[in-house]
Amino acid sequence: MSSINWKKLWKRLICPPIWLIILLTVISAAALTAVFMKGIDESPIAYAVYVLSFYSLSVLCVFLAAVLPKRYRAVKKLIYDNPIGNRYMTDAAFKTHISLYSSLAVNLLYAATNLFSGVYYGTAWSITLAAYYMTLAIMRFLLLRFIGRVGIGQDKYLELRRARLCGIVLMPLNIVLSGEVILVVQSGHGFQYNGMLIYLMAMYAFYVTTQAIINIVKYRRYNSPVLSASKMISLTAALVSMLSLETAMFHEFGQNMAVENRRLMIILTGIGVGAVIVTMSVITIVRSTAEINRMKGNTNEG
Repeated sequence: MSSINWKKLWKRLICPPIWLIILLTVISAAALTAVFMKGIDESPIAYAVYVLSFYSLSVLCVFLAAVLPKRYRAVKKLIYDNPIGNRYMTDAAFKTHISLYSSLAVNLLYAATNLFSGVYYGTAWSITLAAYYMTLAIMRFLLLRFIGRVGIGQDKYLELRRARLCGIVLMPLNIVLSGEVILVVQSGHGFQYNGMLIYLMAMYAFYVTTQAIINIVKYRRYNSPVLSASKMISLTAALVSMLSLETAMFHEFGQNMAVENRRLMIILTGIGVGAVIVTMSVITIVRSTAEINRMKGNTNEG
């Protein structure tokens, strides 16, 4: 009996045909609507629907982030034929520069929106989230200044110092994240998205998280601490968006769920997100410090 090709099976699971992805998405949306309209969101059927919906959304995000760009060779040719487009696709430093500018703009917009909402409606959750995104915006600004002043691949020592600084800043930022989780648990309030907006935000949150994870792995080959730090910040923002999405989902669909269960889920998600961020920060700090000390030791020996 031939052995199972696990790699091929895994690829088929995360990259099914486009017709199947569309079918799964439609079925999941219809099933979720039926579950919540019937008020059976804690039944065994509902949990099966949740698993199906999570899988459907995951394969859709993988398709959008990793598969779709490879399917449109004609569009890619147009991009590569354009000087700016060619540089964006082939120059990692330039692509990161553009990505940091766009991410900085999004972070500032998020921070301003949450600050206004927090002040206008008197919600501490929004004000805390504004502080979180403002800190991420400051970190991205520092990376932009570094890239504009020094560049990427020009001074490894300075890159290591800037990456270590990002790791150090992310550590206390978890205190803010913990504060957000505590506020949500105590007040029972979080994000609210009306109508179809919640589904669009769910797609966005899963997409940016998938893209951030892919970029963390993809940009390691450039051996640039600054590039890795920028992707670490992107993953941090994506994970917080997932936490925000969870609070919105509970507000929209979890009214029949026990309050204790909702609080437990939010606490566990917050702990998980915080653990990932702390782990990335510690790894960045330890590796950067070790490399900096090694470079200093070589300089002193020379």
